[in-house]
Amino acid sequence: MIRVFCCCLLLLAPAWLLAAPTAPVALSTEQRAWLGEHPRLRVGVVLQAPHAQYVRRQQQLSGLSVELMDTLAQSLAVELSWHSFTDQPALEAALREGRIDLAPGLTQTPAALRLWLFSDPYLRVPHLLVGERQGTGAVELEQLGAGDAVAVRMPSAIADYLQGNYFNLNLRGQASDRQALQALLAQDVRYAVIDQAQLSRLTQESEFARVAVVGDVGLPQLLRIGTRRDWPQLAVIIDRALHELPPQQLERLQQRWLSARTPGLGQSAGFWRNLSVLLAALLLLSGALLVVLRRQRTRLERGLLEARQALALREVAEEALRLAQFSIDHSTVGILWVNWDSRVRYANRAVEQMLGHAAGALVDRPLQEIEPGLGMDRWLGLWRRVRAQEEGALNFESSCLRADGSLLPVDVSLSFLRFREAEYLVVYLTDVTERRRVRAALEESEARLKGIAGNVPGLVFRLERPLPGAPVDFAYISEGSEQLVGYPAAQIMAADFGIRSLVHPDDRARYHATQDAAIEAASDWQWQGRILTRDGRERWADIKASARHLGDEHVVWDGVVWDISDNKAIELALGESRAQLRELSAHLESVREEEKARIAREVHDELGQVLTVLKLETSMCELAFGNLDPGLGERLESMKKLIANLFQLVRDVATALRPPILDAGIGSAIEWQGRRFEARTQIPCLVLVPEQLPALSDAKAIGLFRVLQEALTNVMRHAQAHTVEIRLEVDAGQLCLSISDDGQGFDAGAVRAQSFGLVGMRERVLMLGGSLQIDSQAGEGTTLSVRIAVEQEEHVS
Repeated sequence: MIRVFCCCLLLLAPAWLLAAPTAPVALSTEQRAWLGEHPRLRVGVVLQAPHAQYVRRQQQLSGLSVELMDTLAQSLAVELSWHSFTDQPALEAALREGRIDLAPGLTQTPAALRLWLFSDPYLRVPHLLVGERQGTGAVELEQLGAGDAVAVRMPSAIADYLQGNYFNLNLRGQASDRQALQALLAQDVRYAVIDQAQLSRLTQESEFARVAVVGDVGLPQLLRIGTRRDWPQLAVIIDRALHELPPQQLERLQQRWLSARTPGLGQSAGFWRNLSVLLAALLLLSGALLVVLRRQRTRLERGLLEARQALALREVAEEALRLAQFSIDHSTVGILWVNWDSRVRYANRAVEQMLGHAAGALVDRPLQEIEPGLGMDRWLGLWRRVRAQEEGALNFESSCLRADGSLLPVDVSLSFLRFREAEYLVVYLTDVTERRRVRAALEESEARLKGIAGNVPGLVFRLERPLPGAPVDFAYISEGSEQLVGYPAAQIMAADFGIRSLVHPDDRARYHATQDAAIEAASDWQWQGRILTRDGRERWADIKASARHLGDEHVVWDGVVWDISDNKAIELALGESRAQLRELSAHLESVREEEKARIAREVHDELGQVLTVLKLETSMCELAFGNLDPGLGERLESMKKLIANLFQLVRDVATALRPPILDAGIGSAIEWQGRRFEARTQIPCLVLVPEQLPALSDAKAIGLFRVLQEALTNVMRHAQAHTVEIRLEVDAGQLCLSISDDGQGFDAGAVRAQSFGLVGMRERVLMLGGSLQIDSQAGEGTTLSVRIAVEQEEHVS
């Protein structure tokens, strides 16, 4: 009851009572020292509610970004100096002049990457589709038609996104988000697109109380903290502080600043006070009633339990007697109580059925009538032996005579029993007819198995290890060993010989490694290598053995040694053929790249010269005859434009065949390709290339560049990424190129076999003597890594 009351009080407590103070961030010694050198940080914000706004009554800044930075400053133990700006260009100008150190609430763009070092996103502000408050169904952008006008602030990133992805939308540009909502309320448009931050600010005004969220556009605004590029230590510290910030604090910030708040009944202090008093009274009344009912129930349960226990004890005793008698009478083991004079005192129903006698027919009969070989002299000898040890038992096999004169094979067990003043031998008879039949069948099966193993075209063996650490010995080797290696089975099973003596000297180390590992782990064993026959011939053998645990840590390995010489010869020939095909493919690729380079030069030089002459002749005609006929001048101007287009087409064709930037080195080519990809796709592309790179052959440079082109094409077509990172570095004598994106990722195992692009990149890298690795998971982006050996250690710029 007290626990329920405490839970109710916790539910009624205000949120600020439950909020814990911000814990200090765990920083390294170097990071603490850096903060000690910079105890005061200059923060710049753009005045835009609800992220940052100036409250004149309190003479201070407030907002989501301000509260977040105050929390981070408290956890880092630094002071903040605030600088406000009217727009983003003014903030960036202050950064260039060195007047601010960091700024919250920024969005990462290609242009901004050259000014800021951005943190990981700390808040996702979705863009919402709003309409008048009617109906409950969600609206999909794909379902909107030309008659459904949508208001959106232009110019803006969300407007560009909608124009590029939803061609069916009838967009109406507005100068601000407020005007977009006013157009919605004036019924000039049916819907409006606005981000959650501005919607939470505007919906607090009574003018916009009728609007409601009807859908999500799907392009969230990722808010980050930007820091000076010349202070990378500050970027690392801010990232660490954001990661250690409890998610509950960010949720409270988002709910406080990015949610529309309307006053309700729950905000009244009197309401909660009265509700608390009412709940407390109800809880006290319920507790009193519960105590009274519990006392009455306890008294009744105690009396009922005592009666049930008495009845249960009586029933258990009676049931135990019945079960004991039933178990003895219906046991599958025959039980006889025999006096010292060899006469039966008691026989259970099992022995009577086993020997074919009627109920009670065996009582007072001598034991010799049941077991003819058990005469009086032998019986007395058994009596004395069993009576001397008393607690032990004597076991032996025998045959009992049935009532019909047939013999029944049994296992006999004798135990001494002293009951009251009498002494007995208890004789247990177990029918072993089935066991002997199974034993005979097992012996026959083993003989058959040895016959089959002797005719298997290989060597069948069994290894046994009785205990961990004990020597491993051969328990069986088939007769096929002489046909496979020329040695008889007995010689191979010798302790100083074994299969290890047949292994080729060059393969013994690997043989012992695999065998020792299998024995140590008690697991399956597999090895493939060369063996030598008795006449010195070399053969390829495949050993496969399965481990079985027989209990008490006893392990056996059943295996076969197969002759795979023919298959190995075919495998080696196939490997050589594949190597030749790969060399041929590399040669053809080299020839193709050389032909591309030659065609690119001819297209650039020959066609360029012809187009230059043609443009010069056209200009001369325009100067000589353009004034004679106005129509002729227009045609000549049109011809000049066509010649200019041909010039650009020739450059594009030559660049596609072989980019001239390759002549400046692979590093410059990669930076050029990254800038070109960023310009074409508007996806931020961060390129990290060292200033000093080792010398690289033209074939490897072209191959590495083609792999980069194919990878960026895949990112553009399939990844749906927000950022791409290209990194080139030298590691352990190898040139490493990695392309990473934060897109949707894919199952590399399922796509690899169906993608000719991935297969082509892998084959191209293999032809260069390198390796390619793809790491990707659905929803977690993709990283493609290429490693190529460096030809020499000399470095060039």
